[in-house]
Amino acid sequence: MGANANADVDIETQQAALDDLHDEPGDRPVMRARFEHNGSPRYLLYAIKRFGLDRDHDFHLDVQLVSDELEGGVETVEAKLHEGEADLIDIDYVSAARERADGAPIVAVHPYGRTVGGLVAQEDSPIEGLADLRGRRIGVVRRLDKNWILARAACREYHDFDPEEAATSVESGSKVGLTRMLREGEVDAILQFWQIVPEIVETGPYREVLPMADLVQRLSDADRTLPISTFLTSEAYLEESPEAVRGFRRAYVDAVDRLRTDDEIWEELADRMMYEDDPAVVRGIRDGWREMVVADWDAKTVSGMERLFDRLLEVAGAEALGVDRIPGDLFRPEVTPER
Repeated sequence: MGANANADVDIETQQAALDDLHDEPGDRPVMRARFEHNGSPRYLLYAIKRFGLDRDHDFHLDVQLVSDELEGGVETVEAKLHEGEADLIDIDYVSAARERADGAPIVAVHPYGRTVGGLVAQEDSPIEGLADLRGRRIGVVRRLDKNWILARAACREYHDFDPEEAATSVESGSKVGLTRMLREGEVDAILQFWQIVPEIVETGPYREVLPMADLVQRLSDADRTLPISTFLTSEAYLEESPEAVRGFRRAYVDAVDRLRTDDEIWEELADRMMYEDDPAVVRGIRDGWREMVVADWDAKTVSGMERLFDRLLEVAGAEALGVDRIPGDLFRPEVTPER
């Protein structure tokens, strides 16, 4: 069975676990959440449904998992939002800025976290850091992926070369395909998303050379954890259902509190929402999630995100980012929880 077929089975299994938690919306506003089957937000969404936090905060969260492959050059979740088939997704804010600048009526209503990845190579690989990427084949989901953007910016800033020119970037089109490329020796290293790194390094002869989170903090000069991904909705949904958006924000904060302190829910997540139930993998994902998640944001947070963008633009350039500005109306931190 191929990688995509296996991914389909995993989607079905995880979706069934979520469907067990779905109730009738009644007269509560419905928020259609569409998220990748191997993305880390699914742990949070499961917790919201598991503990009835959407019901507690007067909205109905309808969670459906989708592929992590690209549709028309954008991630499946982005396509769902653009096509009016979703009310809530998460993507990195550079991609959100790119879409907004191109005219997409999308807005970021809440932060998620420092959802970057890691540079992963074979255990015996001579690659010890970014400086060793010259002349190598590096697997990326796509060239506009935040991890490749960060790597290009850091290489230009600290090592005086652009890996897009001095190395060969190989696009996989999905996280599943990226892991396959590494295991089959098609590339020398990959920039894989953080939640999949423990599954790779704990179950095979691989190691994480460098966490991209280090580059986020170094390039941004930020002291506290800076969110890279945000939750997005459409302008139309925000206008039509502001109470549902506020309800989601309240439910999010409650779910983060639970996931930060309750180890038992992670055992349940391992059983129902993860591909690997190896205790070391589960602990790695749990601890990584707790480290990267951001509970809320304010003007200082947004300023840090803008500062990082400006730094990336200065070092890597608009061509690497695919956009030359953050539209002023993208971030909506004023959508307050109103407890």
